[in-house]
Amino acid sequence: MMTNLNVVRAEKRRYMAGTKCAVVIGASIAGLLTARALSEKFEQVIVLEHDSLPTTPVSRKKVPQSRQLHVLLAKGAQVLDELFPGFTDDLVAAGAVRSDPQVDTTYCLDGHPLASAPSGITTLGISRPYVEYEIRRRASELPNVEIRDNVEVTGIVLGDDHSTITGVNLLNGSVSADLVVDAGGRYSQALKWLNELGVPMPSCSQVDPGVVYVTRHYQRERHHLDGRNGMLVVPYPECPRGAGIVPVEGNRWAVVLFGLFDVDPGTTDSSMSKFAESLPTPAVAKLIRDAEPVDDAVRMRYPSSRWWHLERQRRHLHGLLVVGDALCSFNPTYGQGISVAAMEAMTLRDLITGDAERLPAKFYQAAAKIINIAWSLSAGGDMRFSQIKGKRTTSGKVINSYLNRYRLAAGTDPILGKAFLETANMLAPAAKLLTPAKIARTLRGSRRATRIAE
Repeated sequence: MMTNLNVVRAEKRRYMAGTKCAVVIGASIAGLLTARALSEKFEQVIVLEHDSLPTTPVSRKKVPQSRQLHVLLAKGAQVLDELFPGFTDDLVAAGAVRSDPQVDTTYCLDGHPLASAPSGITTLGISRPYVEYEIRRRASELPNVEIRDNVEVTGIVLGDDHSTITGVNLLNGSVSADLVVDAGGRYSQALKWLNELGVPMPSCSQVDPGVVYVTRHYQRERHHLDGRNGMLVVPYPECPRGAGIVPVEGNRWAVVLFGLFDVDPGTTDSSMSKFAESLPTPAVAKLIRDAEPVDDAVRMRYPSSRWWHLERQRRHLHGLLVVGDALCSFNPTYGQGISVAAMEAMTLRDLITGDAERLPAKFYQAAAKIINIAWSLSAGGDMRFSQIKGKRTTSGKVINSYLNRYRLAAGTDPILGKAFLETANMLAPAAKLLTPAKIARTLRGSRRATRIAE
């Protein structure tokens, strides 16, 4: 049954400072952050990447989403600064734009604005290729981290205790490890490999909003967007189309147009303009019309939001963890992926102590708490669209109805606006929007806004 596996004797281990070797599959952002976290606990960390890694901040051919607009949420920026001190300062020096999202960004939430006021929240406008490049540069400078590209991992190595993973098989050879972490992204093979070793596939939550998104970059001018640093147009049931405009390095705008349920913005000037004109604000169409494009538009369809519930598994093979998009991938229009990956890396760093056999269960339980914060916002928000398949609970319907009124009230109440941005930036759980004080403000504010609209 296991004749194709290299069998390496595995003794019961404890993860302590000075543990010999960890292997990370994938030099994704999640993989690189994981390597950074593990570098504090392991003598050697080896990152294995099947792609050719660029030496400059450019998009990778085998990472099709890298040219799309990405957002570095406030929580993600905080964690990156903790893992790599001075990280965000270096991004700003390279051309990233710091903003207070409640002051510097224009919002269109369900067709309504967000009340403007200083929030104390800081976000960064920067391209994904540059973020990944800077993380990779920082990780590669760590003395005990080695990044190997053009390496194909073909499987995992099971020890003769039949309960411990002791390394990985490569297309040519193998690498032994005390811990293997799969950060291979959405198309990771880890769960398939585990299933071949007799571990049942975990249950999976899945939401498919049918997102088609198109990104293009434009030259940025001071007068664009009335001098503000960005814009976000959020889809809602009456208008399942949205857009985002973010300033990035090189004095450019990254502009994304996205439609739900396979509504395609197209990649031509005319199709993008027509799509932008269908949005509930004319600002996006105006920028596309006035600004000078600096590249061609790139289109992508996002498969679905998917969460593998490894925290519910009764049995885990020791010595193997799954992180990042391989564990849970989110609707990209919410911009949560980088921040969740960073928080998972920090969690793993703090858990690499004590009995190695307990690590998978402890990590997946802790990661589930992080993921749930993001999932409740993105997948929960997507479920308000009747076209999306899935079970809808009575409580979920009540909460979505309340949040509809919340977004309306946040157009005139800056306190509600700030709380909304704190949850969107993963600085606070969604429960912060449901306190008695927030409910009272929402009811008052939504009634007032409705009267004004009438």
